[in-house]
Amino acid sequence: MKRQEAFINQNTMLKGGLHCHTTRSDGVGTPEEVIRLHKENNFDFLALTDHRIYNYKNFAEDVDITIIPGMEFDNTIDRTNGFRTFHEVYIGPDDETNGYAQDEELPRGEEPNQEAFQRLLDDAHSKNNLTFYCHPQWSSTPTRYFDKLKGNFAIEVWNSGCAIENDMDTDNGSYWDELLGMGQRLFGVATDDGHAMYQHCKGWVMVNAENNVKAILKALKNGAFYSSCGPVIKDFYVDDENIAHVEVSECERILFQCDKHPSKSFNAKDEPLVSAQLDLKDSYQYIRVTVEDKEGRKAWTNPIFLK
Repeated sequence: MKRQEAFINQNTMLKGGLHCHTTRSDGVGTPEEVIRLHKENNFDFLALTDHRIYNYKNFAEDVDITIIPGMEFDNTIDRTNGFRTFHEVYIGPDDETNGYAQDEELPRGEEPNQEAFQRLLDDAHSKNNLTFYCHPQWSSTPTRYFDKLKGNFAIEVWNSGCAIENDMDTDNGSYWDELLGMGQRLFGVATDDGHAMYQHCKGWVMVNAENNVKAILKALKNGAFYSSCGPVIKDFYVDDENIAHVEVSECERILFQCDKHPSKSFNAKDEPLVSAQLDLKDSYQYIRVTVEDKEGRKAWTNPIFLK
C-alpha cells in the first residue's frame, strides 16, 4: 500500500496560509489586522510574505498563531507590450540557520530568463528557504518559461487574489501535470496572495505536522499536506491491488488525474460523493485527486508517486 504522506500517522491537521500581503508592501491590511483575520478563520499558522521584505515577527503578540518566516520575491522578465514575471514565495526556519534577517530587503530581480533566474533561487535555497512558484497564469508564464527551474517544492494550484480579480490561477493542474510528467516531484499549494482584506482566507494548506515552524516546513517539503478552498480530504492511498482510493467530505465531483491519462471523473447523482476508487492498471507514473463541492470550491491532494 502507498498512502499519500498527508495521511500517514496523522497528527492534528494544521490549517495554514503561505502567501499574503500587508501594509509592509502593497497590502491593504496592517500585519496585525491580517494576522487577527486569519486567526478568526481558524488558521493555525501564517506566513506574511510581503514583497522583497523578510518577516519573522508576530505583529499581534496576543494571538496564538505560528508565524512562518518568509517573503515574496519577484523578477521581471519582459515588459514589452505587456509583461512576464517570475514570482516565488520563500519560507524558512525561525532560527540561526535561516540566512535572511528580519526586515531584510531584496532588490527586484531583473534576470531575462529562467536559466539566469536560477542563481537567485539557488541563493534562497543556500539560506535554507523552501520556495514555490506563484500564479503562472497571472505572470503570463507558460510552462516553457519556468520548466527548468530547480529546487521549488511546489507550484500554486490556486491563488485567491488572481481568481477573484482576474479569473486566473483557479486550478493550475495543467501546469502541474506537465511538470510532473517531466519527472519533477512537485507539490501543489492553495494560497490567497491576499492584498485586499476580502481576498484573504479563501485558500489554504492542511498540513500533517506538529504546530511549530520546523515540523511544518519538514511536512511541506515532504508533501505531507493537501490544499483546499473548502472540501476536506480524509484519506488517499493506492492499495496492493493498484487501486487508488480517496475519502472526502460530501462533494459533487471527484477527479483522478495524471499526465498521459485522461482525467477520470466521478459525479454525484442522488447523493453526495464521499469516496471514489480507480483501478490504475499498471501504467500510471503518479496519481492525484481534485475534489469539488456543490458550491464549486475545490481541494487537491498531492500526488502519490508510483514509479
